[in-house]
Amino acid sequence: MNGAKPFDWRHTPGLSAYTALIFVFFYAPLLILVIYAFNSSRLVTVWSGFSFKWFVAVANNGAIRDAAFNSVVIAIVATIASTAIATAGALALERGRLRFGRGAATALIAMPLVVPEIVVAITTLIFFSGLGMHHGLINLMIAHTVFCIPFALLPIQARLRDMGGTLEEAGRDLYADEWRLFRRVTLPLLVPAISAGAIMAFVVSLDDFLISMMVSSAGSTTLPVYIYGMMRLGVTPEVNAISTILLAVSIVFVAAALLVGRRNRLA
Repeated sequence: MNGAKPFDWRHTPGLSAYTALIFVFFYAPLLILVIYAFNSSRLVTVWSGFSFKWFVAVANNGAIRDAAFNSVVIAIVATIASTAIATAGALALERGRLRFGRGAATALIAMPLVVPEIVVAITTLIFFSGLGMHHGLINLMIAHTVFCIPFALLPIQARLRDMGGTLEEAGRDLYADEWRLFRRVTLPLLVPAISAGAIMAFVVSLDDFLISMMVSSAGSTTLPVYIYGMMRLGVTPEVNAISTILLAVSIVFVAAALLVGRRNRLA
């Protein structure tokens, strides 16, 4: 009898060290950025003491506040619109009577996830220019809504697929009409997935740079685009401070999305 243990890749020698190096490679730049955001020196690579003064400078900068306001407004509108469209789309795909083309429809909706963002940005710019639409924030809201839809749709569609139709069939057996069935059965079960999708859409919209840079115009500059403009003049402590704030906001929302998604899976 051969007593040799079967191969298990998790016990590969050096795998833990290699994994740790990968994590260091990914996250060391972020850690350095956050550390130097609290540097009192104007030289971003020379540490001279702990200070919050660059965060105060960011808070007192009117242009940064305007760009942040634009980003938040666009993200809120895009989140609401994309989540509503994604919810309707997921219901149509999973509960509708579509017999053919369901896979093609899903692939088309998910297209912004696989198409290079620069391509989406250029085609969006050409689309608005062709229609003669030069409405600043409104153009950005429409563009962000379109590319946020798949991020909101995927968790909602997965939830509808996992929960099956047993409870809805039971509701129909009790003579509930479709609207009451949706309001009293389907929607409450979908709330965690809708929340997770909305959070992901908000984060994606808030952090977007390429599409915002292509579509934005004077007076509609978003925070990532403003940061890029500052970077062209060199890396300053203010850039580190703004980036740290954006990073913190993104981490909070992504963690919330993960928690909601976990609750969704356990429900």
